[in-house]
Amino acid sequence: MLSPRAVVKNIPQYHPPLAGRHGLRLDFNENTVGCSPRVLARLRQVTADDLARYPEREAVESCVAEFLGIDSSELLLTNGVDEAIHLLCQTYLDPGDEALIVVPTYSMYRIYMSAAGANVVSVPAAENFEFPISAVLNHVSPRTRLIAVANPNNPTGRIALREDLVQIVQSAPDAAVLIDEAYFEFYGQTLLDQCREFPNLFVARTFSKAYGLAGLRVGVLAGHADQMHLIRRVCSPYNVNAFALACLPEALADADYVSRYVRGMVEGRTRLEHALAGSGIRFWPSQANFVLARIGVTQHDSSAFVDQMRQCGILVRDRSGDPGCLGCVRITLGSREQTDLLLQALPEVFRNLHLVAGVVQQ
Repeated sequence: MLSPRAVVKNIPQYHPPLAGRHGLRLDFNENTVGCSPRVLARLRQVTADDLARYPEREAVESCVAEFLGIDSSELLLTNGVDEAIHLLCQTYLDPGDEALIVVPTYSMYRIYMSAAGANVVSVPAAENFEFPISAVLNHVSPRTRLIAVANPNNPTGRIALREDLVQIVQSAPDAAVLIDEAYFEFYGQTLLDQCREFPNLFVARTFSKAYGLAGLRVGVLAGHADQMHLIRRVCSPYNVNAFALACLPEALADADYVSRYVRGMVEGRTRLEHALAGSGIRFWPSQANFVLARIGVTQHDSSAFVDQMRQCGILVRDRSGDPGCLGCVRITLGSREQTDLLLQALPEVFRNLHLVAGVVQQ
């Protein structure tokens, strides 16, 4: 009987609750207003001939490189950041190597690391989900071959300081260090300028969030040219589809559209944090397009909140299953009008659940 590799049997399966997502989608950190009209216009121009040919990413990679201020040899377009993580694991991890993450964080790090046969070392976040720089440095060993840090982090929205990240890169010269900047546009600080200095540093970006292209699945992995040349060896030459390649230059060209969306989202984030504070709900100040809040003390509490919000036509994400997040939900921010709907619904839901000071009263 056919059987998979032993490590595959033990990988936790990721089950994103995508089915039946009707209502205001504040559960998956997507752009809630959609992409630039320029993207839609370009999408309508895609021809049958375009679809009949294998996609060529080189010209678009040059466009993205110019946008980021680096050379095209220093980046690779990927099928979302997920593929970037996968490629790093395939390039640098052998079975038995150690890979390091700080939890809670993005689930796919562990899945791809485990699939490569690595031993995943989980370092718990510090108090208030602060980045545990000392603990991370203490866990770096000669067996460490990959370190992944989301900055800002998902699901907490917390950040790691630039000097701490550089220290990690310097402390682990034999390990690939991935700084996942999926939420860069909402935070504004990057380590991209350090990739030429440190050959073991990689930076990932996505166009799924601020640019509203989650359905096109396109991201970028950047790093030292010598290392990117090696990563291309394990990457399909046709990994990014023709629709994504056609539309990405238009998305990058409409900087005003993205800026307006980000400004509106940041305003909504501030309004939500003020509303949570006024209701006595524990939350963690965020530098991303979402806020993590502790609704109660059990998973039943957070689940009840998610159900009540769904009845109001608003989807939010239960994060109780993440380390340190028992009773927590993650709420994505959107436009001003969408934030108005969210803030109108919250008081009624809080009353229905008898929420006081962030704890469900029994």
